[in-house]
Amino acid sequence: MSLGLPDKITALLFDLDGVLTSTAVLHRQAWRQTFEAMGQSFSEQDYLAYVDGKPRYDGVRSFLTSRGLTPSEDEIRRIGDQKNDLVNEIIDKEGITPYPASVSYLKAAREAGLPIGVVTSSANAMRVLRSGNLLDYVDALVDGNVITASNLRGKPAPDSFVEGARRLKTAPENAAVFEDALAGVQAGHDGGFGFVVGVDRGHQRDALKSHGADVVVDELDELLS
Repeated sequence: MSLGLPDKITALLFDLDGVLTSTAVLHRQAWRQTFEAMGQSFSEQDYLAYVDGKPRYDGVRSFLTSRGLTPSEDEIRRIGDQKNDLVNEIIDKEGITPYPASVSYLKAAREAGLPIGVVTSSANAMRVLRSGNLLDYVDALVDGNVITASNLRGKPAPDSFVEGARRLKTAPENAAVFEDALAGVQAGHDGGFGFVVGVDRGHQRDALKSHGADVVVDELDELLS
């Protein structure tokens, strides 16, 4: 079965929330509740522009800066941690649902013998992967905890994807990146990765292309043939 990728691709790097699982919706809900509790309106476009794909504290800083606010680093951390607590509560209540088409693609990649990495800004990745029964597909994980501990720059910088490729013993030019966030697509492009797949979960097909996606799909199984 073809995976819809160039022949030079020998490893796959997937974002988690919004690519493999529907948890991006839960994160968006938690961000909205957090910012609205501060008296700030928060739209889907705000999520896509300022928060999506970025490390938690960078998202807080980016959104509040867009509102002309300059909170202290302690305040940024407090807000970010409050959001994290809230998303965990929502996950406990609503559970984790992988996208069936994404699971089909992971199965095909596993059958093809390609190593699989997950690269995400989320600090809750292990819990999400376990709850979604996806851990057996994952050969390497670079999450928010690794990013912090290794002092990596968050997306849109390519550092986390580069680390993912390193852990899979693959050069970036031989790895494909799968992302739904503009910041993540830009990271894949700027990191010199061999192929960047944009997954359109937010009606932003043109923006994904302009940020560096080589192809844009609604579901990953569209790549299978």
